Amino acid sequence: KDMYLHLGKNVVVSYDEIVMICDLDNSSHSHLTRDYLAAAEKKGRVYSVCDDLPKSFVVCQKKGEEQRLFLSQLASSTLLKRTRSLSFE
Repeated sequence: KDMYLHLGKNVVVSYDEIVMICDLDNSSHSHLTRDYLAAAEKKGRVYSVCDDLPKSFVVCQKKGEEQRLFLSQLASSTLLKRTRSLSFE
């Protein structure tokens, strides 16, 4: 049974695709994260699903495809709460 996470603006992703959920403010202090985000944007792999300033980003990857990053106005803690039933085992 597939389960989905709502990221904003009617965008949902399958739990199976989620690689990580990150707080944008905390993680963007690292130059590695900034470089990663810049490279993904250059490749056209960053999608904004918010009207306001983004609070988090979600990295997703379907099997056999490149990673996609979704910028969300929802806090990473909110997104994580929505995934409580998700098991990474």
